[in-house]
Amino acid sequence: MQGKVHGKVLIVDDEPNALTVLAAILREEGYSVFKAGDAAAAEHALGKEDIDTVITDMKMPAKDGMQLMDFIAERYPDIPVIFLTAYGSVDSAVHAITRGAFYYFIKPPDYVKLKGILARAVEQRGLKRELEALRKRVAGGTKERIVGATPEMVRIFETIEAVKDSMSSVLICGETGTGKELIARSLHYEGVRRDKPFVAVNCAAMPRDLIESELFGYEKGAFTGAFSRRIGRFEEAAEGTIFLDEIGELEMSLQAKLLRVLQEKEIERLGSNKKIKVNFRLISSTNRNIPAEISAGAFREDLYYRLNVVQIQVPPLRDRREDIPLLVAELLRECGVREGKVLRLDDEVMEAFLNYDWPGNIRQLGNIIERAVVLAKKDRITIKELPEDLKPYVVSVETRPQVRTLRELEEEAIRAALEESAGNKSQAAKLLGISRKFLYKRLEEMGQ
Repeated sequence: MQGKVHGKVLIVDDEPNALTVLAAILREEGYSVFKAGDAAAAEHALGKEDIDTVITDMKMPAKDGMQLMDFIAERYPDIPVIFLTAYGSVDSAVHAITRGAFYYFIKPPDYVKLKGILARAVEQRGLKRELEALRKRVAGGTKERIVGATPEMVRIFETIEAVKDSMSSVLICGETGTGKELIARSLHYEGVRRDKPFVAVNCAAMPRDLIESELFGYEKGAFTGAFSRRIGRFEEAAEGTIFLDEIGELEMSLQAKLLRVLQEKEIERLGSNKKIKVNFRLISSTNRNIPAEISAGAFREDLYYRLNVVQIQVPPLRDRREDIPLLVAELLRECGVREGKVLRLDDEVMEAFLNYDWPGNIRQLGNIIERAVVLAKKDRITIKELPEDLKPYVVSVETRPQVRTLRELEEEAIRAALEESAGNKSQAAKLLGISRKFLYKRLEEMGQ
């Protein structure tokens, strides 16, 4: 049997009986439960208590559930919101989710599923708080922020915090555009070498006949065109960090020289026999499968072990879709400041972003956001500002599969429960997990 979960949950519903029943169920699970009969009372409770998750009705007097969620998003953006409403439809569910709701249930809910979703929401709140604590220590020294709240991203923050002061080599693995250099910069600027040089070398972008002289430097006359001495990138990184981006692109002869540098901590400029001591921290990255490259004879196994003392695996954006709204908000802010605009996204734009697979990862998302900000003529970004290849990922009302409404499914469940209980309404209510009063209300609405 699993141990009971803990956390503070605020339930908002204008129906007292619904509040009482759900509060009892959640207290049995170990939650501290707070109740509010409307949005105003909920806002007051949020100001007094450190709430982990809000479960709210949709239709309420004065402010409705969507307005309450907007308030929470503005004041308490790390608190997940779960909708539990008697008045629902496919469209309203999609609208709520694309606006940022954690989940959407129709009364009466599957309480087993509700408990599972709530546990995930409370866990996410904990991860976000942990992330903020780590972010204050990890991302403060870089101009850009590493954005993410998924467990995978939290683990990356924890690894950065653990190894930022170490001299050990770090290998950052991940697809192109996932933010590998930003992680490398965080490792440097949050560590003891923050005041020393950070030297980045893109091994994929540099011509092969120039990369050796770029890394090691050269003496005057070392080759045609060497009119003066030039120090290399290893020397530039003295006492600091050198970041070799896409190290899998290095040819075998340079791999051998790099291995020797790592072993002996000294280099020779081209055209010189003089050995120069160098002290640096090496961080490298790759979008390749290095073990497969080793098997194919394209990468040195001994060098791989030198590089891979600590490995950070960066997930592609399609595997961390929960972070897309966070990334979009950050990118919108950055691009908006640059363009002098304050913009928001239409629901269908966020829907397209959440459905798309992002082969170019965060870099592609950033390019699309920048393009949309530039093209936007009003205060919002619509589907018109998106590239054509994203537009098919909007599931419009007309193109959604024709399914029965959630109200129809609810009525079907009530009829099935009555049939199972041979018409005994008390037994049927127990089977459905709702109060007898609530069942009578539904039956009256159904004309029974």
